[in-house]
Amino acid sequence: MRERFPRSLPLSTIRLTTAQALVRYLAAQQAGDGQPLFAGVWAIFGHGNVAAIGEALHGVRDRLPTLRAHNEQAMAHAAIAFAKASNRRRMMACTTSIGPGATNMVTAAALAHVNRLPVLLLPGDVFADRRPDPVLQQIEVPGDATVSANDCFRPVSRYFDRIARPEQLLAALPRAMAVLTDPAECGPVTLALCQDAQAEAFDWPESFFAPRRRSPRRPRPDRDELQVAVERLRAAERPLIVAGGGVHYAGATDALARFAEAHGIPVAETQAGKSSLPHDHPWNLGAIGVTGTAAANRLAAEADVVLAIGTRLQDFTTGSRALFRNPGRALIGLNVQGFDAAKHAALPLVADAREGLEALTEALSGHRAPRDWAATARDARESWFREAASFTAPTDAALPSDAQVIGAVQRATGPETVIVGAAGGLPGELHKLWQAGAPGSYHLEYGYSCMGYEIAGGLGVKLARPKAEVVVMVGDGSYLMMNSEIATSVALGLRLTVVLVDNRGYGCINRLQGATGGAAFNNLLDPAHPPVDFRAHAESLGAIAEKVGSLRELEAAIARARTADRTTVLVIETDPAISTGAGGHWWDVGVPAVSVREEVRAARTRYDEARANQVLGG
Repeated sequence: MRERFPRSLPLSTIRLTTAQALVRYLAAQQAGDGQPLFAGVWAIFGHGNVAAIGEALHGVRDRLPTLRAHNEQAMAHAAIAFAKASNRRRMMACTTSIGPGATNMVTAAALAHVNRLPVLLLPGDVFADRRPDPVLQQIEVPGDATVSANDCFRPVSRYFDRIARPEQLLAALPRAMAVLTDPAECGPVTLALCQDAQAEAFDWPESFFAPRRRSPRRPRPDRDELQVAVERLRAAERPLIVAGGGVHYAGATDALARFAEAHGIPVAETQAGKSSLPHDHPWNLGAIGVTGTAAANRLAAEADVVLAIGTRLQDFTTGSRALFRNPGRALIGLNVQGFDAAKHAALPLVADAREGLEALTEALSGHRAPRDWAATARDARESWFREAASFTAPTDAALPSDAQVIGAVQRATGPETVIVGAAGGLPGELHKLWQAGAPGSYHLEYGYSCMGYEIAGGLGVKLARPKAEVVVMVGDGSYLMMNSEIATSVALGLRLTVVLVDNRGYGCINRLQGATGGAAFNNLLDPAHPPVDFRAHAESLGAIAEKVGSLRELEAAIARARTADRTTVLVIETDPAISTGAGGHWWDVGVPAVSVREEVRAARTRYDEARANQVLGG
């Protein structure tokens, strides 16, 4: 009898170790434009990854470069910054040994989780067969033998898996890619790799390693949600747009500009959203919130409809829920993730930012906000620009302010320069005062406000945009926490300009301490403490370094750094007591209800008054 169906062809397989299969799979992944999805793997080798993963990476080094770093947290920061500067279209992986090498990356994983940024973390893990237990650097929990140090990654990973057998990769890797490239789920993925499993062999289907192109999904808005949003915007007399990082990640900066221009709606920017519009765009009010401009915050207080695009609306954006004060205001959350779209009792509009803006533009055809609102926005913007210029103007003071240093950097660089920063006092001043010339030219990590991100982050930006002029601004506190990737930048030939602002301690926290009534304590170095020779330190890491004595000298030094053959570190001392008083908004920082200090009791009274303005619920 003739067979009705042909027999199955034998499955074509290839015998590889788990580690070899892992890196071959990563090398086969492509971004939407055909470039490798993974630009490389950062690696610090140890006994938990050098034998198997190290051997595997060596075998694919022509397709998947391996980069050597000096600190595991820093290399993960660099990988995250690369993904951010690539608008989440490309990414990097990081591999470490077990124990401290692995847990050093937990902080970076939290940073990526908060900021919705993709990074693949590949820490070594204990032996799956447990034959040599306890191995060097192993964490033992007497009541649970399944726990290892890598379980620390669980709450700060969007997807976590422990690979104890080779064939588990057949399910784990596709799931990891789905999370890393999904605009709503996007965040860190951790695959903890048991040491013995890394080296075990398996017959893998060759089809598993076929090239796969991964283009970002662009969900369109729900018809009913779109109708509600359009009705609210048409009825609005004082509408305001808040642009978040999602505008960049969706490639929606042009769509935002067209929308604001077509409908006459002013735009304010979060830290992640800054540079969505160039600073001189007529509808750009600049930064919003605790570190916002007087223009953006004035209109936020009056707005009756707020269209929040691609932002998770954290407390610095909302002024701890006290910024949007119009009692009848409506909030529309245009966000690719439903969790963020519905925050603060918002009317959700779940969609890709570009698709959502284009749908709104079509539905609002011919509609413009009232002219008097446009005039209010224009007057507030012009008034702020005049005021801000006074804070960044040159000075002959012995110790300039952070704002005056920012002004000097601005004058010495071009509009395409990418400014990089993170924690401390600089982000607040940069958010208010830096004039971003083009989309993507402002790169601040302020979702997790992580000290030590700055230099490693600058390295990641330079990897993503090698032709860009990248300027890192960092305080002395952050520099002392993490500076090792200066040496990495020199080794890789990735030139950065690092402006190190030395105020001898944690200046912004000292100011916050005083503002909440506390005595100056444990933040600034004692005047008798020997000064740190940052110039000599940076030179010891291979960089060119200068200590400058004035703003004029700083501008000249930045010009020299642009033509240098390697990273340059420029050190300038600043006054820790000065910050920009104009702009900004109240921030909820708990003040003690009981204190022997009169200053604290007075600060508590002010605090209670301010909390009365918070809008709770949602």
